[in-house]
Amino acid sequence: MSDQKIDVYPYPAGGWGALRSVAHQLKEQGIAAKGARTLLHANQPDGFDCPGCAWPDRNHGSSFEFCENGAKAVAAEATARRCTPEVLSQYTVRELAAQSDYFLEGLGRLTHPMVYDAVSDRYQAIEWDDAFELIAQHLKALPDPNQAVFYTSGRTSNEAAFLYQWFVREYGTNNFPDCSNMCHEPSGVGLKGSIGVGKGTVTLDDFTLADTIFIFGQNPGTNHPRMLAELRAASKRGARIVSINPLRERGLERFADPQSPIEMSTGGATRISSHYFQPRIGGDLAVVKGLIKQLLAWDDDARLHGAPPVLDHAFIAEHTTGFDQLSSDLRDESWAVIEQESGLSCAQLQEAAEVLRRAKKLIVCWGMGITQHPHAVGTIQMLSNLLLVGGHIGKPGAGACPVRGHSNVQGDRTMGIYEKPSAAFLDRMEQVLGFTPPREHGFDTVESIAAMADGRVKVFFGMGGNFAAATPDTPRTWAALRRCDLTVQVSTKLNRSHVVHGRAALILPCLGRTEADNQAGGPQSVTVEDSMSMVHLSRGTNEPASEHLLSEPAIVARLAEATLGPKQRWRWMAEDYDRIRERIEATLDDFAGFNQRVRTPGGFRLRNTASERVWATASGKAQFHVHPISQDTVVHRARLQTPMATVFTLATMRSHDQYNTTLYGLDDRYRGVWGQRRVVFIHADDIQALGLKVGDWVDLHTISDDGIDRSAPQFKLVAYDIPRGCLAAYYPETNPLVPLHSVAEGAGTPTSKYIPVRLTASQAPLDAPADHCGLPENAASEGTAA
Repeated sequence: MSDQKIDVYPYPAGGWGALRSVAHQLKEQGIAAKGARTLLHANQPDGFDCPGCAWPDRNHGSSFEFCENGAKAVAAEATARRCTPEVLSQYTVRELAAQSDYFLEGLGRLTHPMVYDAVSDRYQAIEWDDAFELIAQHLKALPDPNQAVFYTSGRTSNEAAFLYQWFVREYGTNNFPDCSNMCHEPSGVGLKGSIGVGKGTVTLDDFTLADTIFIFGQNPGTNHPRMLAELRAASKRGARIVSINPLRERGLERFADPQSPIEMSTGGATRISSHYFQPRIGGDLAVVKGLIKQLLAWDDDARLHGAPPVLDHAFIAEHTTGFDQLSSDLRDESWAVIEQESGLSCAQLQEAAEVLRRAKKLIVCWGMGITQHPHAVGTIQMLSNLLLVGGHIGKPGAGACPVRGHSNVQGDRTMGIYEKPSAAFLDRMEQVLGFTPPREHGFDTVESIAAMADGRVKVFFGMGGNFAAATPDTPRTWAALRRCDLTVQVSTKLNRSHVVHGRAALILPCLGRTEADNQAGGPQSVTVEDSMSMVHLSRGTNEPASEHLLSEPAIVARLAEATLGPKQRWRWMAEDYDRIRERIEATLDDFAGFNQRVRTPGGFRLRNTASERVWATASGKAQFHVHPISQDTVVHRARLQTPMATVFTLATMRSHDQYNTTLYGLDDRYRGVWGQRRVVFIHADDIQALGLKVGDWVDLHTISDDGIDRSAPQFKLVAYDIPRGCLAAYYPETNPLVPLHSVAEGAGTPTSKYIPVRLTASQAPLDAPADHCGLPENAASEGTAA
């Protein structure tokens, strides 16, 4: 681990820094030699799919594409460390709860199913049959199935997700909180309302054809490193790349491809962004309205003078509805309001609009910097408007590209992990699978927390993920989980959700994506769906971390049998995943010939009607949407509420050594932070205006009108290139600041990128070790390295 320091990192993203970081991670996990061999099996026809992000593989069937964070994910899963019952018995749960997330995961791979013993306050081993019987007893004892919720992580395979939602619906509820609720739910809602499909419309081939790429609220250098290879190639052939992001991010500035001999040998790099604009946090809706307003003004002028049009009027007339309402709203919109709320000047917006004016093939990408806002759905529909006015959907080299996070978060939703299933989907399930599914909509993530808090939900089951750390309003979420009669976590490693538990608690250890999955029907492969709707196989090659691990489909099948009985032949289906895929094929559109098609190198792409200019909307056309620029947001109200205090807008984010809530280390290399996480990024002039200096410590306090005091103590001030009045800090450390009730309108996603806060002076932590980096001696290198 690095010493704690703040020091500018002068190098490009990728390059030797990425290679050194991966080498350090492999050594840290005790798998330097075997880990390197494991990485070479990634994304191969006979190997596993990367368990990290959902960015697709260009050469899925032939070569390994280097990705620093994917390599870290593989190393973390294939670690030589083992969290055996003997290791875990050294600690009470109270003692574990006092440790950091980094420490908990550092204990290594879980090896046995474990049950919480309240008398000793420790976890102890339990037999699998006994674990399933305990869960079944709790589920069958509930007077109403809706008193249980079933969370799903984006790493869950298609086969496990389909079997899981089948079991849960046959049990009797649609309570499916999932990680989509916390990240890209607004993308699905917004796009569905605009173009009839809640997914992106582009493929990787479109990136080779686009002449213009706009990137909103995304940091690919940390969150989707493989995307940088596509951006690098686009930049080299002359495509214009416009980044619109409040923070200056190294991966959007320049990138050295670790697979480029020239760049690696010369220390060279490729410029990524041709233009870089830094709006105020929360200003994206105003930015996009300003861009379309300017294009419309130029188009009006062109038509007046007989010049070629700026907008694609033929496309608009044939394929869309609502343009007149949009154009009227844009003409009435005030440039003063656009400038004030966006944080960009008219000159900057005109510069960006000029790039759009020249674009023949435009791709618009966005990440969670867009989705975790109160007005996220409106912003995404405004991005759709931007594409539609230029006819940039349904043609090669153009379209919408929401860049999702976890490797199968999109596939889980395709498989039916959704609390608001359509009637048509439920009808098909009833017809094919032979049971009557519930029709009442279930709880999403925020609603599930509220239901646990007030006693309406008694059982929480988590299929992967780290619910306690990933969710908002941490003290209230933890109190809600502790009110449950039973909490169950399906996991590969220990995390915060195992020490924040119900009155009874179970840990069910599962196989990782990198590990061989041998069932009665022989070696098995699972499938996943990436951000561009490609469905492909993934087969682990490593020896499992323990002989006591079960696959996720096997866990679901055995739980279903224990709860509902053997009628549906649950275990038989889990013996051969082809049998599960046959049920998927019979139940879901676009999966005809599933078992055959997925075995072709690279798999197959699901149909995307919007890519074909077939609009699955009520009108049969793509829909323009009108959205006002609100001047009555939580931040506006906070400024009125606390006129004597400086109100900042905080966005939570990942560090570079982090994937979701998993911490691979304590460095954030590209932002110059080493060996620490309790830092807050702030403009240097704001530090001076507060009468403070760089390196001072502050407490963060949410400004909210619900009477609840939310604060996060002891963060170090780090001067950074970020707009004045804006802050950024890492989650989960700042999740206590996100109010549970503050969600995206129409989507329910927590507004983790738009939190009004004030700062107060604090003191440095007294003699605190660096996030409890030390590990117990016998947590390391137990068992065979996987």
